[in-house]
Amino acid sequence: MTNEMTEAKINLVVLDMAGTTVADGGLVEQAFSRAAEGLGVEPGSPDHAEQLAYVRATMGESKITVFRALFGEEEKAQAANKAFEQAYAELVDGGQCAPLPGAAEAIASLRAAGRTVVLTTGFARTTQDAILDALGWQDLADLTLCPADAGRGRPYPDMVLAALLRTGAADSVREIAVAGDTAYDMLSGARSGARVVAGVLTGAHDEPTLRDNGATHILGSVAGLPDLLARLTREAEPQADR
Repeated sequence: MTNEMTEAKINLVVLDMAGTTVADGGLVEQAFSRAAEGLGVEPGSPDHAEQLAYVRATMGESKITVFRALFGEEEKAQAANKAFEQAYAELVDGGQCAPLPGAAEAIASLRAAGRTVVLTTGFARTTQDAILDALGWQDLADLTLCPADAGRGRPYPDMVLAALLRTGAADSVREIAVAGDTAYDMLSGARSGARVVAGVLTGAHDEPTLRDNGATHILGSVAGLPDLLARLTREAEPQADR
């Protein structure tokens, strides 16, 4: 008998944004390059290449945390983060932001099935709001959270647990599903105790990386999440009746 067949219904779904529900299209790297150049890092230089590799490896992590690791001094990290957020917002305003195919429909389907959906990000609130505004997604989910709303960003479990506390949608962490495209999404979900930690292959990291960091399921895209949760619910029903 598997845990999937004995657990209660998933009532709370916590979804990442960039790379999971929103097409990144290299915007993070473009915005980082602009921010780094403003701090004297020459594009194409060895320093730039090394820093860009770190940004790719830490996709999903709170951006201010990334800049603290890269630039050390808090003043420089804050300046880099501010420049990054401004550059990203400009790219979004320029029309370089789009939903991933089937993402909005998946969120609507999850909510129609009675599940509460929360969108999370490693960006600051201003950038998150810019993305939501650009896509017309202000009311798509039940709640949106950024690291500042929860205490710490990924890979810590704070945003997942804040989603539980803010919504009251689940009686246990075992009624939570988390989905994301990065290792940090998987670590955050696993550390929260979420029953389903689904890695999607539309973003930064590949299947082995996602599985190595705690993915319980792998999906081609977030569009497959409603069917996965519906299947797990059907499998649990016969056991729940006994």
